[in-house]
Amino acid sequence: MRIEPIQPEQAGPDVQRVYRSLQERLGAVSNFYKVLAHKPALLRAFTQLYGAIWEDGALDPRLKELAYVRASIANGCEY
Repeated sequence: MRIEPIQPEQAGPDVQRVYRSLQERLGAVSNFYKVLAHKPALLRAFTQLYGAIWEDGALDPRLKELAYVRASIANGCEY
């Protein structure tokens, strides 16, 4: 079973606002976010959580990225 990503032209106004924000911040909207867009409340909540994790804090961004990659490898993530 494949879940098709919600493309910007298919998205409702709330999702389009999130897509614009992601585009400005990240330079692109990945398919991961486009799949989350099937549940707009989930998309908004995840982008808020992700933003909070990556904002400046006690850990160096490179260390956060290393932890992100390590967790992906440990979980067999191929994406």
